Amino acid sequence: MGFIPRLPDSAPFSSNQRAWLDGYLAGLLGVEAGSDNPSALSAEPSAGEEPPWHDPTLSLDERLALAEGEPVERVLMAAMAQLDCGQCGYLCRTYAEAIARGDEPSLSRCAPGGRATSRKLKELVGFSGPETHAGVRAVATAPAPVRSPGEHEVGDSLGVAACNSPELVAAIIACLGVPRETPVLSPDGAERPLEQALSEVCEIRRPSDRAIEVLASRALDRDESRVLQAMAEGYPGAGPEDADLLDLLQGYPSARPPLAELISALDPLQPRLYSIASSPKQNGGEIHLAVAAVRYEKRARQRLGVASTFLSDRLVPGEPVRAFVRPAPGFRLPPSPETPIIMIGPGTGVAPFRAFLQERRAIGAPGRNWLVFGNPHRDRDFLFEEELLAYCGDGLLTRFDTAFSRDQESKIYVQHRLLERARELWSWLQDGAHLYVCGDAQRMARDVEAGLAYILGKEGGMEPAAVKAHLARLTAEGRYQKDVY
Repeated sequence: MGFIPRLPDSAPFSSNQRAWLDGYLAGLLGVEAGSDNPSALSAEPSAGEEPPWHDPTLSLDERLALAEGEPVERVLMAAMAQLDCGQCGYLCRTYAEAIARGDEPSLSRCAPGGRATSRKLKELVGFSGPETHAGVRAVATAPAPVRSPGEHEVGDSLGVAACNSPELVAAIIACLGVPRETPVLSPDGAERPLEQALSEVCEIRRPSDRAIEVLASRALDRDESRVLQAMAEGYPGAGPEDADLLDLLQGYPSARPPLAELISALDPLQPRLYSIASSPKQNGGEIHLAVAAVRYEKRARQRLGVASTFLSDRLVPGEPVRAFVRPAPGFRLPPSPETPIIMIGPGTGVAPFRAFLQERRAIGAPGRNWLVFGNPHRDRDFLFEEELLAYCGDGLLTRFDTAFSRDQESKIYVQHRLLERARELWSWLQDGAHLYVCGDAQRMARDVEAGLAYILGKEGGMEPAAVKAHLARLTAEGRYQKDVY
């Protein structure tokens, strides 16, 4: 986390307790060591308590409503994805502050926020074409440099610098009708052959609004130009929202800008982050990941996830991978090995919890461990099944609940298992348990938090305002931690 929250004066703690917690939170949630962009990540945050919109489970509109009337840099921050994932080379707050100061010309670096964030940022700063709000030429900047992964702690992520699908790259080059060896200036400012630039440096699955504007400005067909311009400006229904560069080139054949103009308008290809699924104490020298390969059909063409299929389909054993460890000081096991933990991780969200369990096994932690895991089907989606069931058998997992949503007529998700065990969950929390959630921010994490709120209200006899305050207190104490994306 990039911001350093302070407890409000109304918090139910003495002045000494409040001062201690403020210091603890500053150390826990402050500057992340080992960042790829130290100057951005170490920017001094503005004073005050944690912004209420710094919550990835809130929608963009909800976050902006909470930031209404705030200084411009805080409104800009509310437009970010709130994940502090570091893919942009900043934290959410420091990226917003850099834009507000005019130090950062690119408004499309927030990868998880995607086009919705970049469009809102343009609206907020009055962006109107290739000149930014600060009058600085809007040039796409390179992703943060990657380094070899070093030792890590459980809870950290691995950033992978993946390459685009060679089939997609080849199809784009064929549409452009130029030799693949044609030299071009990549978004990072270096000259490369076109094929290498499209493969390693350019974001082609999600073309930037600037790239779509370039296509619109050069389209010979007036109707194609109008549609492309409407797409770039974010008008609903103007075109396919998830079009990749090949879709645009095939769908609007009159749009053939000069090659250099198009390539320089593309965003840089950012590293993808994966929660590390192993403990260095058990797997020294290795880093394990849980990767779900993204493959689906759309508009009569197969679509592939960039990093997921790069890792699962295109890597040769022994081939080096450009990667780096992304520290996550706000997603850590409790300081005391005796503290019970509750882990909620559907799908590949189980990854860091496998690491937690391996770590606790390695150090002989006596604390109780409860895992709630879900996925569509038990027979083909039970990740780490043998290992997790073994942990149940030998007592490392005190409790293990599964929710296979499609194995019965009515869908069952992880939040349903929590509600079934409401009294037991409340008891664990009363015993000081730390609660962890990992996975999808917009659906799963929001549903889980709603379930937790219901349990606190029912089992703890709390009114809604007290429930909200209790969840905030658990978060402030480091007892409710989320790794969501």
